[in-house]
Amino acid sequence: MSSSLLVYGLICFAAGILVDLALGVKIAKARPIPYLFGLVGSVLLVILGVYDTTTKSPGAPPYFLGLGRGTLSFDPLTGLFLTLLFTIAVAVSLSFWSWAKPDEGRVHRRGTASGYLLLLGSAAVITCAADAFTFLFAWEMLTVAFYMLTSVTRSHLDQPAAAWATVGIGKVSGASLLLAFLLLAGRTQSMTMASWHTVGPGALHDIVWVLIVIGFGGKVGLIPFQVWIPIGYPAAPGPARAAMAGIAVNVGFYGLWRFLAILGRPPVWLVISLLVLGGITAVLGVTFAGVQSRLGRVIAYSSIENAGLIITAYAVALTGIVAGSKALVAVGLLAATLQAVSHAFAKSAMFVSLANIEAATGTDDLDEIRGVGRQLRWSGAAFSAGALTLAGLPPTIGFVSEWFILEALMQQFRLPGLALRLGLAAAGALVALTTGLSALAFLRVLGLTVFGQSSATDGKIGNEAGLWGKIGLSILGASCLGLAAASPWEIRYIAQGLSPIVSSQTTLGALKSPWILQPVFQGFSILSPSWLWIVMPSIFLAVFIAAMALSNGRYLKIRRVPAWHSASVGVSGPAEYSSFGFANPLRRVLGSILGTSQITTALAEESGVSAYPTTTHLATRTSVVEPIESYLYRPVRKTILLVALAAKRLQSGRLNFYVAYMLFALLLALVLTAALR
Repeated sequence: MSSSLLVYGLICFAAGILVDLALGVKIAKARPIPYLFGLVGSVLLVILGVYDTTTKSPGAPPYFLGLGRGTLSFDPLTGLFLTLLFTIAVAVSLSFWSWAKPDEGRVHRRGTASGYLLLLGSAAVITCAADAFTFLFAWEMLTVAFYMLTSVTRSHLDQPAAAWATVGIGKVSGASLLLAFLLLAGRTQSMTMASWHTVGPGALHDIVWVLIVIGFGGKVGLIPFQVWIPIGYPAAPGPARAAMAGIAVNVGFYGLWRFLAILGRPPVWLVISLLVLGGITAVLGVTFAGVQSRLGRVIAYSSIENAGLIITAYAVALTGIVAGSKALVAVGLLAATLQAVSHAFAKSAMFVSLANIEAATGTDDLDEIRGVGRQLRWSGAAFSAGALTLAGLPPTIGFVSEWFILEALMQQFRLPGLALRLGLAAAGALVALTTGLSALAFLRVLGLTVFGQSSATDGKIGNEAGLWGKIGLSILGASCLGLAAASPWEIRYIAQGLSPIVSSQTTLGALKSPWILQPVFQGFSILSPSWLWIVMPSIFLAVFIAAMALSNGRYLKIRRVPAWHSASVGVSGPAEYSSFGFANPLRRVLGSILGTSQITTALAEESGVSAYPTTTHLATRTSVVEPIESYLYRPVRKTILLVALAAKRLQSGRLNFYVAYMLFALLLALVLTAALR
């Protein structure tokens, strides 16, 4: 059954690609058809995921495209990620179906559907791959899909740079994985991943762990590989951003989970490095998200933040392996998986909503889309659910996942070594700072786009998403809220999916009772997200009833006017608070991280003599600088360009010179071979 569902799903994706390439934009009515194939294939893979997760013996691995029986394998971990990835793919495909309607005129070139379906097919094959060749082939196809999606529209001048940055980091990631796989295959004399667990501790084992972290960390946005995300995501068209952030990035997390099961105990220094790097990544991402003026970049930087949170929780699981604590492994992996789930649904909801907002208004500038969420109600509701989830506020699934991360980091007192304790303490401080800053960042965005005064776009708002798009938004938005209420069942499902790494019975220690959660360890703390859905509305209802009773019914008759608060309600035009103004406190307080610089210049009077001759009109320009890009990549780029210019001198055009180069390379290869013997 597993093999049949996978093959049928891949056939659907291939058929959609053929329709897109054959018909493209020639036949307007055919434009949504590729996404219908994507929808059907995604549904099949969701069924496959549920079957593999809940079945103890999914069945013998199939022959795949004539490559042999060991090419693919199915287990609960595969099923867990297939369920997550393709549930989101169902919602994104529905949104794409409405977005690509012929009467909207949003599809102008071939390639968008092909890139999207290639992404889905690559994600499915990576998740099921059992040997190095299949995994790496699908991984490179995923990079090709990213390039197609970031370059297909050619809508602005920065798009080529975004596409090349995406490909560049993708190639670094692929090269790291290739080298790691070759080292493992050379040691075990096998290309099958199941045989690599026999590689014992030693220098090669540690090198492979580092290469694995670099390879998958580049895809998910771990620093210093995060630079492609803020420019790569906004360059993709429409709901394709949701596919990149909610589906493809989670393939990188799957790789980390899978190789934890294969490689086992990592070096201690790598665990401490990941704890600190994860925390720094989270702080850096949310800090820059809080000062952006374009909604697309806000959401993109938030992906970096969430990658940091997930990596930090993953590092807690690695700490548990080093310390020999199965409970710590369980709580770390559970927290990381919950955060991956909440991020995937929330980020997809926000990016699909953004696609509808951009289609309706023509912009993602926060100052020009004030109050748009009240006019595009379906998009506004899904966007609000996603923003509250990423802010980590109850009663969303984001609150549950961030609670588990913080609780996991608080277990440092159970560790034997000082270094690991300090690593968890430092990561805990960084994650705590991140949770506070994320609430500020997303409440700012929510206040502007949903609850803000309507901007100058009034009267220019286009149509809301169609029926299928609204269904897709409903799936994503409802999941952000409903998964919190259903968190006990979600944890049971995740525990089954993580069973190849840690026993499901250990992970189920997170359930103190059917409705009460705890961080696996008994007697530490408890939380009941399900009861929050009962208690919170009850409190609000009780306060309302009390207000009505104590006011003797006068509450509804009281004249109510908007309260004055500086430069918002009642103030319009240049005097009102802008997105820049709301972010200015953060820009100043965290100026050392943001590299904030401010230039003030005097302006000449426009109308001859000033009414106030002793005053001067000033113009202030404030900018921020991303430290990784400025202090790492720009110097490296300059060095590479200098090397390229020097290499051009070797291109003399003379044949005897080229023969001499070949002779020199051959002699060098012979010398190195003799030396290595």
